[in-house]
Amino acid sequence: MIERIAEPVLKTLAKQFRAVALVGPRQSGKSTLAKAAFPGKAYVSLENPEIKQRAIDDPKGFLSQYHQGAIFDEVQRVPELFNYLQQILDESDERGKFILSGSNNFLMLEKITQSLAGRIGYLDLLPFSYPEILRINNYPKEINDLLFRGGYPAVAYEGVDAKFWFPAYVRTYVERDVRQIKNISDLTTFQRFMFLCAGRIGQQLNLSSLAIECGIDHKTAQSWLSVMQASYIVHLLQPYHKNYSKRVIKSPKLYFYDTGLACYLLALESANNLVNHTMRGALFENFIVNELLKMRLNEGLRSNLFYWRDVSGHELDLIIDKNPEPVAIEIKSGMTLNTEYFKNLYFWNKLNPESQKILIYGGDESFRYNDMCEVVSWRTLSTLSTV
Repeated sequence: MIERIAEPVLKTLAKQFRAVALVGPRQSGKSTLAKAAFPGKAYVSLENPEIKQRAIDDPKGFLSQYHQGAIFDEVQRVPELFNYLQQILDESDERGKFILSGSNNFLMLEKITQSLAGRIGYLDLLPFSYPEILRINNYPKEINDLLFRGGYPAVAYEGVDAKFWFPAYVRTYVERDVRQIKNISDLTTFQRFMFLCAGRIGQQLNLSSLAIECGIDHKTAQSWLSVMQASYIVHLLQPYHKNYSKRVIKSPKLYFYDTGLACYLLALESANNLVNHTMRGALFENFIVNELLKMRLNEGLRSNLFYWRDVSGHELDLIIDKNPEPVAIEIKSGMTLNTEYFKNLYFWNKLNPESQKILIYGGDESFRYNDMCEVVSWRTLSTLSTV
């Protein structure tokens, strides 16, 4: 087992809250982490049909079996439990009694908001980060391999071939999770919608364009995107517009939580296909955004990542919202530096001379550039203390 960076934070939350919600994509390692962090707790999978039915039929009697607490996996499948959990937690001062794991953010949030607000800590667990992957023996560490395979434990740690695992993952996701979140009858068109989203990584979201190309209406496209967000397939990077009035673009940008899944949806069959692929730069950008997001979430904190673009076309890939000044980041997949890489950082510098500026690129060296910004290799990304 690979030790997860988030484990100490999970244990800390369990000491401070009566229950902890551990959420993230299907197969991101939530169950493994919960068992490792709390070996003395009973583990109960509510994906088991018999256990699930018992919990639905008699939730109070079901919970009475776990006086010492438990790990309830995929707990959103039995929403009837939440009201009874509320009563149990209110009657006890014990911390970390229940660990609630789930791969559906929307349903858990809805039920937690209604029943467990103020009683529960919250931790998002995404697939392996790059520092975690470095702990895996004999795993390719070059960037194209990382982009293609992604960070899901089954592929990165257990050695399942990506070209077999991702099709099975998508099929399970579409046929089970999507049906659970929303009663979508046209699953084939929904899957096509996923493929189209993969072709728009790093781009400003245009739901009208997506809807037209997919043959659905705008409202349906919006609903389906919400499903993909709720189930940790995609996330949106919101624009940074503090103190920039109406001259700043306010549409979010689209990213996938895992580049391996995105590569499958883009019909890439091997890491070698990435060498000259038109989407390589977008996938590299997605990888960097995800790594910075994981650094934040693994500390139990909410994302503070944004992007910035004005109406004249000046754009920065990432803005880290920090006090007293935001941190501006440009992302380039090339291994050789080009003066054009710094163009938007220079423009930002005129507006925010006190702001820290960083260029993250595909090369191996890190250094100070021209007294204006830091040049950081993607390999040393985890050493950044700016997130």
